[in-house]
Amino acid sequence: MFQRFRRTRLNKHLRALVRETQVSVDDFIYPLFVRSGEGIKTEVASMPGVYQMSIDVAVKECAELKELGIYSIILFGIPDTKDSVGSDALCEHGIIASAVKEIKKVHPDMFVVTDLCFCEYTDHGHCGIIDEERETVVNDATLELSGKQAVVHAKAGVDMIAPSGMMDGIIETLRDALDEAGYEDLPIMSYSTKFASGYYGPFRDVAESTPSFGDRSSYQMDPANRREAIAESIEDEAQGADILMVKPVLAYLDIVREIKDNTTKPLAVYNVSGEYAMLKHAGAAGLIDYDRVMMETMVAFKRAGADIIISYHAKEVAKLLKK
Repeated sequence: MFQRFRRTRLNKHLRALVRETQVSVDDFIYPLFVRSGEGIKTEVASMPGVYQMSIDVAVKECAELKELGIYSIILFGIPDTKDSVGSDALCEHGIIASAVKEIKKVHPDMFVVTDLCFCEYTDHGHCGIIDEERETVVNDATLELSGKQAVVHAKAGVDMIAPSGMMDGIIETLRDALDEAGYEDLPIMSYSTKFASGYYGPFRDVAESTPSFGDRSSYQMDPANRREAIAESIEDEAQGADILMVKPVLAYLDIVREIKDNTTKPLAVYNVSGEYAMLKHAGAAGLIDYDRVMMETMVAFKRAGADIIISYHAKEVAKLLKK
């Protein structure tokens, strides 16, 4: 006798009872982009609904997020002045440190994550110290500065640090620096498998971090490499990462599943700017049922193995879940 799979699909309540994958508002981290000034909220043309904000506006945004049930954010800073070493990222009065202090003062119950990198702070737009002759990032010199940046974030009161530069040895370096400074309980969410992807374009508009020369292929991962992608995350786990990540996610769901099957650590995915923009513009053009496709995409991330979703869609998802 053939199996009648439709028996459990005919009633909506039974469909809900047997549903294997659930999306919850607790799954999400919402990205915020902060800059100096007051009363600033500038929408990014390539990312409708995403803004550069001054810190005072970001504080108000956190109140709105909490009303939706979103209590986790990840901060990206846009400094007034950039230089070759990203000095603002190393300053206790820099844009990120200042934003963390103010948000935690007003919203102590907000879980604040900071992106730890140099691309937004350097005048060349790359993720660390540049070897000008080879036109690439110097790994170990960048590690030294990254450790200093981590301690600045920790002193400001951050709840978790997320290094995104894909430098070899970054997790061990940050763990040692944080432990030595007395922050042994501060978790690290590693951008452990981050691809040199074409999906990042709109992010570079909002974060003002487009490289002034070349690209990031010498330190971010080749999109064609599956085995290396798994090895990168396993290595970061060995170095002490508390949470792993795959970025981007939409074109890499196979990698998400394989890493999930090869680690005991929680796994985050970053639903990046290009993925977000494609859905937003397709929805605006009437090509898709935007809400339906957005939620289907979130389910796909969870089904593939994601425990945490970093997404610009988070507020919209939360509103739909409330309904």
